[in-house]
Amino acid sequence: MTDTRVRRGRAALAFSFLVQGVAFALLVTRIPAVQDRYGISDALLPAFLAAVPVLAGVGSVTTERLVRRTAPSFVLRWAQPVVLLALLAVGAGRGMIQVALALAVFGLSVGALDASMNMLGVSLQRAYGRSIMLGFHAAYSLGGIAGASLAWLGAHGGWTLGVSYAPVVAVLLPLALIAGRWYVDAAAGPAGTGTGGTGSGRGVAFAVLLPFCLVMSFAYIGDSTVSNWSAKYLQDVLGSSERTATVPYNVYMVTTLLGRTLGDLGVRRFGAAAVVRAGAVLAAAGFGLVAGAPGVPAGMAGFILLGLGLCVLVPQTFAAAGRIGYERGGPAGSDAAVARLNAFNYVGFLIGSPLVGVIGDAWSYRGAMLVPMALVLVTVGYARSFGGTGGRYGDGHERARAADVGRGGHRL
Repeated sequence: MTDTRVRRGRAALAFSFLVQGVAFALLVTRIPAVQDRYGISDALLPAFLAAVPVLAGVGSVTTERLVRRTAPSFVLRWAQPVVLLALLAVGAGRGMIQVALALAVFGLSVGALDASMNMLGVSLQRAYGRSIMLGFHAAYSLGGIAGASLAWLGAHGGWTLGVSYAPVVAVLLPLALIAGRWYVDAAAGPAGTGTGGTGSGRGVAFAVLLPFCLVMSFAYIGDSTVSNWSAKYLQDVLGSSERTATVPYNVYMVTTLLGRTLGDLGVRRFGAAAVVRAGAVLAAAGFGLVAGAPGVPAGMAGFILLGLGLCVLVPQTFAAAGRIGYERGGPAGSDAAVARLNAFNYVGFLIGSPLVGVIGDAWSYRGAMLVPMALVLVTVGYARSFGGTGGRYGDGHERARAADVGRGGHRL
């Protein structure tokens, strides 16, 4: 396998992450418009919103079974177009049944897409022998910013959902199909690293994955807290204007992009455990600053810290779980570990927003911010689990740039 093919595979996968960021942002940022178009009541809306991550979890678990028989690249190649078409169907439906079916397909295909994307990302990182996983998630963040910006244009321009979604899908769908031709299933690690694909192919025990599942859930509880409550918190608690209240999430997204863009360099220099520990401490400090903020500037500073801290946790959790799965079960073990872990990002998403709302209503929203702060701090105790023992690329030591990918060898 040539260097060119591997580089193309990396670029194609990064584009897939970007497209997913665009699609997801276009959906979640236009939820009020979806509600208005289909007459979904406030009482029924939470059920619709909860169904998407639940079905995504089902899609992720199903993908674990699919990749026993086919390559993750095959799943990704078809899941991404289905996600885009489901998004288009959300905007073009004419009744409650149509939108329910479209959201169901979106949820199932997003689960398959997230799982297969991260499977390929973990295997490519293993082939490169150095941290590249954060770069893929940086592409997702960039896509999220682009999608949110397009949604803002649509909302302020008074465009219907169909008009907002159709041009985006028309551009991204053929590009995603083209990129899918270049995906690379990098199955084996570099020779001489002690992780040369000697695993039995068995799954990884849940007890081994438990620390990573908890970290994944805690990270997404923090992320969903920011995405769902930052505007309300700034306006209702810190007394900002309605326009200013929209800024924290944008700040959070930009700092997330910045942190992920630079994060791989930090992992290569200091190791994954140190980066995860620093990210958890920064995120906890951010939540603490938001909870105690005397005014809007301090609150903004807190959201900056949150973006810089939380952004490293999810990519490194996938990378660490995939590495352990590979050491214990070869490529199949890595894929299984990633798929199982991926389900817990939806667990965190489901828990985070209602948890903050319940505590905020029963006590105070300042107090509610202390809950994700405490959960993120627990991650500090698990940081040692992220240090590599065989592959070395997670613990501050890059391997020689030699990789055996698939059936052939190449130098990177």
